[in-house]
Amino acid sequence: MKIKGVVIALVIIGVLLIFASAFVVDETEQVVVTQFGRVIGKPIDSPGLNFRVPFIQNANYFPKNLLRWDGDPGQVPTLDKTFIWVDPFARWRIVDPVKFFQTVNNTVSALGRLDDIIDPAVRNFITSFSLIETVRTTNRKLDLDTFDYGPGESQKQTRTTYTIVTGREAITQGIMKQAQPKLAQFGIELVDVKLKRINYVEQVRESVYGRMIAERKQIAEKFRSEGKGEAQKILGEKERDLKEITSEAYRKAQEIRGKADGEVTKIYADAYGVDPEFYSFSKTLEIYGEAFDKNNSLVLSTKSEFLKYLDGYDKNP
Repeated sequence: MKIKGVVIALVIIGVLLIFASAFVVDETEQVVVTQFGRVIGKPIDSPGLNFRVPFIQNANYFPKNLLRWDGDPGQVPTLDKTFIWVDPFARWRIVDPVKFFQTVNNTVSALGRLDDIIDPAVRNFITSFSLIETVRTTNRKLDLDTFDYGPGESQKQTRTTYTIVTGREAITQGIMKQAQPKLAQFGIELVDVKLKRINYVEQVRESVYGRMIAERKQIAEKFRSEGKGEAQKILGEKERDLKEITSEAYRKAQEIRGKADGEVTKIYADAYGVDPEFYSFSKTLEIYGEAFDKNNSLVLSTKSEFLKYLDGYDKNP
């Protein structure tokens, strides 16, 4: 029974030792085996089951995939003395886990080293170029370079043009080339560096917004002045057309009235030509109506020619 118990105990101890010595490497991991702090053998970067000496050797895991670094956003002056807010980021990976373990030991310390190396490189390159170089990559013409000020009449205002010599893409590549040799000693490869965001600082941003507002107000005022001018032009044309129509209507009315008066005169002449004595009688009665009223006094002889048509008058007694 004692032998059986010893065998069972040995089996249990053996199983525990196997479990203690076995370790699994994931496809996203790489392992450095150390013994009393010293690296033993080559790093394990292939996924699968591996073994080590239990309680003596340790398996140190490090990520094998791409890792993220986010820089601290801060104010940086450009070559043309414009303060901007720069927010960089980068992607990196561990290519030499042994060197990485011996120098920085873990990803937290590695991020601190990345801060110390990449941030100064970003600052150095931003301060070495003008603002337009850090914003644009090519000399492609922007759609905002011209403004159309009015319908039917295109007036173009050309903005100040710049020539891009280096460009944003080349600046980020320069940052990466400057930082990479300093990171190689830690077993780190810098895969890419980009500028996540570039913006004016608060004071400059307010000034830029004010200038943009003033520019838009100037454009709006130009629209208004052109609209007022167009309105006055339309009103002038309306008044001119109205006067032309009125004068033409008056001319036609006078022409029709003249023709009508001529026709009336002709009819009267024809009618009075048939009986001249009747014409003389009717015209004399009209004169009576105009001459005799309560405000006028007229003294005439009864033999006057003017009173010949009054009752009791005989021209030839």
